[in-house]
Amino acid sequence: MDESDKFGGKPVYQALIDLFYRKKIAGVTVFKGSAGYGSDGVFHTTKLLELSSDMPVKIEVIDSEQMINKVLPDVCRIVEKGLVEVSDTEVVKGGKTVPEKQEEL
Repeated sequence: MDESDKFGGKPVYQALIDLFYRKKIAGVTVFKGSAGYGSDGVFHTTKLLELSSDMPVKIEVIDSEQMINKVLPDVCRIVEKGLVEVSDTEVVKGGKTVPEKQEEL
C-alpha cells in the first residue's frame, strides 16, 4: 500500500496498527519504502530536497495462526488496494530483552 491510502479519514497503516493493538496482536512493524511500484505500475521514489507523501508502506505482523485468522477479515476490509499475504514463519528467538545483571557496588 502507499502511505497516502486512507481508511476512515486516517492512513491505512495507522488504521491497521490501531486494529492490531485493539485485537492484542503480538507484534507489528511498519516499514516506509524509499522506492517502489505496485500493480498500478506507478513508480514512487523520494527525491533530494523533496519528501514524497505517497511512498510504499509494508506492515509486518506476527502472532499465532489463530490470532491472524481472527483479524484477517478486518484487514481485508481496511486494505482496499495493496497486497495482503499470510505466511508461516519459524521463530528462532523471541521475547523481551533482559538487561544484563549488574553488580552492586
